[in-house]
Amino acid sequence: MDLDAVRTFVAVADAGQFQEAAAHLSITQQAVSKRIAALEKDLGVRVFTRTARGAQLTIDGQAFLPHARDLLQAEERAAASVRPGSRPLRVDVIGRRLAPAGLLRGFHRAHPETELDVVTLFDADTAIAAVRAGTIDASFRAVTLPARQLPDGIEAARVLDEPIQLLTGPAHEFAAARAVAPAQLAGHRIWMPGIVAGTEWAAYYDDLAAAFGLTIEATGPDFGTEPLLDTIADSAVLATFVGEQTRFVWPADDDLRRVAVHHPTPVYPHSLIWRSDNPHPALTTLRNYLGSNRPDHRDAETWTPTWAQ
Repeated sequence: MDLDAVRTFVAVADAGQFQEAAAHLSITQQAVSKRIAALEKDLGVRVFTRTARGAQLTIDGQAFLPHARDLLQAEERAAASVRPGSRPLRVDVIGRRLAPAGLLRGFHRAHPETELDVVTLFDADTAIAAVRAGTIDASFRAVTLPARQLPDGIEAARVLDEPIQLLTGPAHEFAAARAVAPAQLAGHRIWMPGIVAGTEWAAYYDDLAAAFGLTIEATGPDFGTEPLLDTIADSAVLATFVGEQTRFVWPADDDLRRVAVHHPTPVYPHSLIWRSDNPHPALTTLRNYLGSNRPDHRDAETWTPTWAQ
């Protein structure tokens, strides 16, 4: 059904005259007549009768009018659902306990009027494909590709260098240490069953292990965060890496310890990824917010993989 004809029908019904409806729609009276004729042909009934006082709805026109209004309202809702600024900004944050989720919470506190739709996709390839397809507006990811190798129309900017910490149980050798150097961890077992080959976080920890001669084990099934923390809490030899801003809650009797890693400090390079032609106004607001705290990557006391430099 031609929605322009439906819109013209409603305008005539409201105005009671073809001429006044034409002026309201900024079209000619002849165009109004043609649209009404096409609508009547489509419906198979007359919707108006002409009188000396203008246009009067027929019985069929009266029956059709509320449905015509519903059609136009549905059209407006459909357009508004994808109109920039009229829908929530959809952002991928990898995990809701991780640093990017914290960045997005900070953005929302600073801009509470901005509607957000937060999703968690699996890896950078999936996220970039979603950004390209327009199913999400932006994603926080570690970008293992140089900018020149990103797909056409996709942009990325570093927004957070997050220090990595060592997480141990109370019986671990480094449990009482205020800080350790990466080189001191050589020969110690670091257990990270959540590492999945081919992901950006696997690339990061593979490079970290190679740079400092570390043993990072991804063996065994990944039962999730709580079983991992329970195992670390009970072990004198296993430890794991966590981001400084990763939010964990564990029972008090686990007595887990976060130990800083310095000289140098490994930092995880979080970037924001977006489509350069995305017109959503909240995307610009988010980029400006993140850009005001953009990290300085030139600190000699930090370490990142070569692909992040």
